[in-house]
Amino acid sequence: MPKAIWNNRVIAESTDTVMVEGNHYFPPNSISQEFFAPTDTTTVCHWKGTASYFTLTVDGEQNRDAAWSYAEPKEAAENIRGHYAFWKGVTVTE
Repeated sequence: MPKAIWNNRVIAESTDTVMVEGNHYFPPNSISQEFFAPTDTTTVCHWKGTASYFTLTVDGEQNRDAAWSYAEPKEAAENIRGHYAFWKGVTVTE
């Protein structure tokens, strides 16, 4: 089962991830919300739309903008609406 791990804690876990461009996108009900805080950072993908970023805080340590999500994706990326993906040292295992 895919798991996202940072700072030795599982922050997301699901058998229902969606793979896009080599990233596991975890459904919203699979993340541990207490570790996520929204930031003002956004990026734009020409086919997915605008991504919003989240800082992870685990055991007092922060990883700024380490997760992102598409709340209102373009039609081509509708299958990842509200899902979360990770980078910046977050390990995703299968």
